[in-house]
Amino acid sequence: MQIKRKNIFKQYKWLKEKNKFFIISADYDGLICASFLHHHLNWKLSGYYDYNSIWLSENALKNKKDLIWVDLNILPSSGKSIGSQIVTLNNNPIGLKTSCNPNIINEIDSKNFNMKFPFSTLLFLMWLHKINYSREDIGKLLILNSDNSWMKIQKYSNNIDSWTNILSDFNWQNFKKNISTIDYENKIDQYLYPKLINMGAVSGYSKLTSKYLNIKSRECKFNPDWDNDIILKLFNLFAENLKWTPPKLPEIIKRIEGKKLAINIDEINKMGLDKFFKKYKVFSYAITSPKILKYTIFNKYDNAKSE
Repeated sequence: MQIKRKNIFKQYKWLKEKNKFFIISADYDGLICASFLHHHLNWKLSGYYDYNSIWLSENALKNKKDLIWVDLNILPSSGKSIGSQIVTLNNNPIGLKTSCNPNIINEIDSKNFNMKFPFSTLLFLMWLHKINYSREDIGKLLILNSDNSWMKIQKYSNNIDSWTNILSDFNWQNFKKNISTIDYENKIDQYLYPKLINMGAVSGYSKLTSKYLNIKSRECKFNPDWDNDIILKLFNLFAENLKWTPPKLPEIIKRIEGKKLAINIDEINKMGLDKFFKKYKVFSYAITSPKILKYTIFNKYDNAKSE
């Protein structure tokens, strides 16, 4: 099966529209998507979401029914989102009909977890809009750092090859070129990670390790309440090396506190996914392993406490 761009744009027309308002995941992956979308489509960054809290600007509140949630999957049927996590058990929840996700399109669910989309939301967006990147430079390091795509290229070559065939008509070979080398790992270890650490843009480690030097993958999660300096530094880093015009930082006027929970998938199967979501009023979720589903519940925007 090959996924066709024209079919995606037919179903999700908003993905090629300009001047949309959007919310991003509060991490490196969300920020680099924000830079891409603002530069190429002039989308307006309007807030952040970290699966515990939502930070909203005035634009977000005024356009809350038309917001697009990037690098995220949300359930309210009025919400539009684009993400790349596993979100399906046996069928797609009703609320995800407005969610563009390569795993949903390719009918990948929790039972074939090892076949899930291996790249980042950024690379899916780049494929979708046919924005290739051919240089062997810092820009490539930054792009492939999103969702640790470079490590996945190293470790899951069969699945990578499968998805590059599914998402054809794109220069995937350039992104894969020279990744499984000690030289590339040295660039990460001696340049990229130290640079991000010096910027304060590393919040911890994630589970993957590299093929040759056993480099532990880093992650960058931020808190919009006090990390605007980190956000600006990353936007400037992307602008300098990728030539993507950075978006204006949203002025946050409201924060919604939520609750993040986890449940065994076997428990959900007893009830059914849609019934579970309806009963507990789930706002967003992700299947993070073949056995575990993590989800978030929220009060309505109107009941949220302003900062």
